[in-house]
Amino acid sequence: MKLLLDFIPLLLFFGAYKLWGIYAGTAVLMGATCVQMAVIYAIDKKLSTMHKATLGLILIFGALTLVLQDERFIKWKPTVLYAAMALALAVALWGYGKNFLKAMLGAQIALPEFAWYRLSIAWIVYCVFMAVLNGYVAAYFSTDAWAEFKLWGYVFPLAFIVAQGFYVARHISEPPATSPGAPE
Repeated sequence: MKLLLDFIPLLLFFGAYKLWGIYAGTAVLMGATCVQMAVIYAIDKKLSTMHKATLGLILIFGALTLVLQDERFIKWKPTVLYAAMALALAVALWGYGKNFLKAMLGAQIALPEFAWYRLSIAWIVYCVFMAVLNGYVAAYFSTDAWAEFKLWGYVFPLAFIVAQGFYVARHISEPPATSPGAPE
């Protein structure tokens, strides 16, 4: 359900873009993302760091796009977001010896240390790939092509999430079994 919730602002952006252009699409994206974050906050009673960063970048780059009437800002927002994520994960992992993914998800998923490390590497590689890919499309293709890429390019995160799910499933640790009558 959360993945669908993440997809709704993109669909609304694409629809508004097709009907009224990039600036209307940007305004709709900004509004839809604010509503999306309000719904997530109502459900979870908090916003993750990723949600806060996404909201902040959409509002900043969207405002720059609208105020300066320059579509390049909204087109480069995904590149900045993915690059920042890759950099944060890499600096934490190799600079500070901390695994952000384990820190965020370790309470929900029990994985061996090597699996957390590989998962973090996979996220870094994925984020770099997406930053470069979006940057390339934003720089060398028309706004129409970029908007189509944003919609149909959603296959990349879906494929990554599915692959990640298969990887995690192979390494997930079962909680220790308790014998009947033993205190839990």
